[in-house]
Amino acid sequence: MSNVTSPERRNNRSRNAYCLCSEKHNWRGKTLKISIRDWLLAIGAALGPVAGALADEVRVAVAANFTAPAQRIAADFEKSTGHKVLLSIGSTGKFSAQIRNGAPYEVLLSADSETPARLQAEHLAVAGTRITYAIGKLVLWSPRPGVVDANGNVLRTGHFSHLAIADPALAPYGAAAVQTMRALGLYDRLHDRIVQGENIGQAFQFVASGNAELGFVALSQIEDDGRLREGSSWPVPASLHSTLSQDAVLLEPGRDHAAAKAFLEWMMAPGARAVIRSYGYDLPGESQ
Repeated sequence: MSNVTSPERRNNRSRNAYCLCSEKHNWRGKTLKISIRDWLLAIGAALGPVAGALADEVRVAVAANFTAPAQRIAADFEKSTGHKVLLSIGSTGKFSAQIRNGAPYEVLLSADSETPARLQAEHLAVAGTRITYAIGKLVLWSPRPGVVDANGNVLRTGHFSHLAIADPALAPYGAAAVQTMRALGLYDRLHDRIVQGENIGQAFQFVASGNAELGFVALSQIEDDGRLREGSSWPVPASLHSTLSQDAVLLEPGRDHAAAKAFLEWMMAPGARAVIRSYGYDLPGESQ
């Protein structure tokens, strides 16, 4: 029998050998990719917060009065750090309930100082991280010129049917509105005309849309860079209600979260403070 292999059989063996090598190479290639992926994941887990510092998301619960400045501050923070900020807007009271029920917010920008303090006492916020980022101001506002006079006497004359406020049980600005009316001795007289929004944002919308002729809103909602919105307003004297000291705090889900810590620090940076001031807030440590 001849041991000479025909050219055709040699070609077939070569092709088969090539195919086996290619399959083996592909199989090894896939194994190498998986190994690199697993290695990177292992390194990322070992680095922990350091890896997260490269680029990450931070979930921030924001009191409704602070919506506009929070959006500007978040945009500046994202541009500077590469982190992504996920803002949730609502009432401080509602956020407090959600946090107690396990909501995964990492930072709270509250409309008061009491809520962050209580969350710390309940071990739902990180001790030593609470800061006062703004002092809020309450105003009585109407989008129509001439409705609200410079002294707020419209509350006494009663030439309106609906007065919007935020829910005083959930929103510090709503509680301040009730305190103001009680201090003026007008709450009982005005009670039946009050329409409540869940938060100060909804109260503002009631007035802006014309569903209420006037309402107690945050100065930040009608002022931007020192310019007031069209309409008429009365700045409520701070002596008529509790100080609207607004605190921020790092929540427990953000304890080891580099982006959350960075955002809280950013809130006290000169750029953020300039934005806050431009919306009519006072700043802690500055003369008021």
